Amino acid sequence: MLIQKASIIPSIRQSSSIHLSKTLSQFRNLKSLTSASLIYAVLWLIAFNTMAAPPVFVNQDLAIQSPEEDLLLEKPHAAKRNDKEDWAKGRILVMPRAGLPAKAFANILKEHQGKAKKIGQSELYIVELPEYSEEGVIARLKHHPHLKFAELDYLVTADLASNDPYYPNAWHLPKISAPSAWDSSQGLGVTIAILDTGIDGAHPDLASRLVPGWNFYDNNSNTSDVHGHGTKVAGAAAATTNNSSGVAGVAGQAKIMPIRVASPSLTASSSLISSGIIYAADRGVRVANVSYANQPMRSATITASQYMKDKGGLVTVSAGNNGIDEGFTPTNTMIPVSATDSNDVKTSWSSYGNYVAVAAPGSGIWTTVRGGTYGAVSGTSFSSPITAGVIALMMAANPKLKSTEIEKLLLSTAKDLGAAGRDSYYGYGRVDAAAAVKAAKSSVTTADITAPVVSITDPLSGETVSGLVPVSIQVSDNVGVTRTELWVNNTSVAVDTSAPYGFSWDSKGSSNGTASLFVRAYDAAGNVGISSTTKVNVSNQVITQPSDTTAPIVKIINPVAGNVSGNVTITVNASDNSGASGISLAIYIDNVLKIIGNGSTLSTNWNTRSSNVTAGSHIIKTIAKDAAGNLSTTSVTVKVIK
Repeated sequence: MLIQKASIIPSIRQSSSIHLSKTLSQFRNLKSLTSASLIYAVLWLIAFNTMAAPPVFVNQDLAIQSPEEDLLLEKPHAAKRNDKEDWAKGRILVMPRAGLPAKAFANILKEHQGKAKKIGQSELYIVELPEYSEEGVIARLKHHPHLKFAELDYLVTADLASNDPYYPNAWHLPKISAPSAWDSSQGLGVTIAILDTGIDGAHPDLASRLVPGWNFYDNNSNTSDVHGHGTKVAGAAAATTNNSSGVAGVAGQAKIMPIRVASPSLTASSSLISSGIIYAADRGVRVANVSYANQPMRSATITASQYMKDKGGLVTVSAGNNGIDEGFTPTNTMIPVSATDSNDVKTSWSSYGNYVAVAAPGSGIWTTVRGGTYGAVSGTSFSSPITAGVIALMMAANPKLKSTEIEKLLLSTAKDLGAAGRDSYYGYGRVDAAAAVKAAKSSVTTADITAPVVSITDPLSGETVSGLVPVSIQVSDNVGVTRTELWVNNTSVAVDTSAPYGFSWDSKGSSNGTASLFVRAYDAAGNVGISSTTKVNVSNQVITQPSDTTAPIVKIINPVAGNVSGNVTITVNASDNSGASGISLAIYIDNVLKIIGNGSTLSTNWNTRSSNVTAGSHIIKTIAKDAAGNLSTTSVTVKVIK
C-alpha cells in the first residue's frame, strides 16, 4: 500500500539544504578548487530550491515516485536464467561463416522453412521459422560446420532494482570524481546510444541532448519512453549539466541516441538488442549502453558488441541483479558492470563473477524520471550507464584514442576494491572518472609493430576437397585481431571480422586441381600476419556448355544500401550456368577498381576512415564475367558517416 507523507517534505528539503551547504563547505576546503568542481553542488542546491512539484515520498519499501508513473512499487527484477529463460517464438539468430555463399546459406535454412533477414551492415541474421519449431532447429544447426552459431532469440528484462527510500543526494558523482573530470571533459562531441524502453524527449534535462534514433520494437521513429526505465538510464549517463535545473549526468554535454528495444512491460529480445547496437555502430556512435540481463552469455550480443568495437566504439552492459555468481564466460567484446554503494561495497543484489570488468555506483542514483521529474533508483541498470558516461568523457578528452585504448585506460585507472587485482565482485575496480579522463588526455598511442600469428588447421595440405569446405584457423595477437582474410589462388574469397575466426570456402569457384590457401590476419595498427600456404586437391564435377550466352548472376551481399562507418566488409557472390570456376569478379568504389579475383565469392575490406574517403554517398559496383565473356553488373549506394 502506498503511504504518502507530504508532511515530511519541508523537513527533508531543509535537511537537503543543510547537506548541500556542508558539501559546498567541503569543496571550499580543497587546496585547488576549480569552477567545474562546483557544478555538482550548485546544480543540486538549485534543484531543491526551484523544483516546481516535490516528489512524493513513500514508506521504506517504496521510493521516490513520479505521480505520472502511477506510484507503483518497483520490485527488484531478477531475470530468468539458462533453462528457465523464455524466448521469442518462431525466431532464432544465426551467423554464417565468412565466405558462405548466400545461396548456400539460404539452402541450409530452407530445409527448416527459415527466412533470413540481415541485421544492418553486419553478418548477423534474424531467421523466421514456423512457430514452436525453434528449439528443434537450434539443435540441428548448433554444430553446423558452415555456421558460426545459431541460438534462440532470448527475452530478458532490465536490471532495475527497488528505488532508494531516502532523499537523493547524487553521492555517486563525487564518489567517482566526476566534478574533477568535468574540468577537462564533459563528453562534448560524443554520442551515447541508450538501448532501452525509449526516452522522454520532452524532459528538460534530456531534450537538448537527444539525436534521432530508432524504435526497433515497433519499427518506426517514435522513441518516446513507454515504461520509464529508459529515461532513468539516459539521465544517469548524460543528463544536462550546468543548466540551472534538475540533475547532472556523468557526461552532461554528450549527445544521447534513443534506441527502443523493449516492450511497455520492460521485456527485450536478443534480436532487437543486437539490431540496436549494430544500428548505432553503423551511424558512428561510439558508446552504447544495454541495461539488460544476461548479455555476456548471448552470442548475438557478443557479435554485435564486437562489431561496434571494431568500428571504434564500446558497449557497456549491466552485470545483473540476481546477487549471485552468474558463471558467465568472460568476454572483452563488452564491458559488464557490477553495482556498488556509497561505501564502495558491492550491493547485496548485484550479480558478480569473472565476467565483471568494472564496478560503478548503482544504489540510490538520482536521475531523470519520465514526465519531467526526478527520482532515486537502484540497480546495475544504472551502474552501467554511469560507466558509459565515463567512457564518453574519455573519448571527448582524446578523440584519437582507439576503442581498445579507451577500454584499457578505463580498467587500469579504476579504484581497486576487494581482493588485489581483478576479482569477481568489482572486476578491475570501481570506475574513477577523473583518473580515467586524465589518463586519456595525456595518453600517446604507442606504436604496435607486432603482427598477428595465424595458421590454417583444417583442411590439411594434400587433402582432396569438393563443394563447400570449412576452413578452420588459429590466430593470436599481442593486442587483438581485427579481421582475417582467406585467400585462394590469390583471390580474397572471404573476410571475417569477429571471433571465433573461420571460413566457408566454395571450392566450386576454383578449377579442378591444386588450390593454394593462405590466411592474412590484421590487427588495429594495420600489422598483418600471413599463414603458411595449404595446398589441397579440388575435385568437383565439371559443367560444360556447348554455346553459352547466359550472363553470370552477381550480387553484393554486403554492404546493403544505407549508412556505413569505420571498416566495411564488401562481399560479392556470383554464379553461372557454366560453373563458378570460370567467373572473373571485380569490385569498384566510385568507379575506381578496388580488387579483382576469380570464383563464386570475392571479399575485401574498405576503410572509410581513410582521409581519401569523404563523408556522404559512395557507389560500390561489381562486375562479373564468365568464360564465354558474358557480363553482369550490379551496384549499391551507401552513405559514409565520419
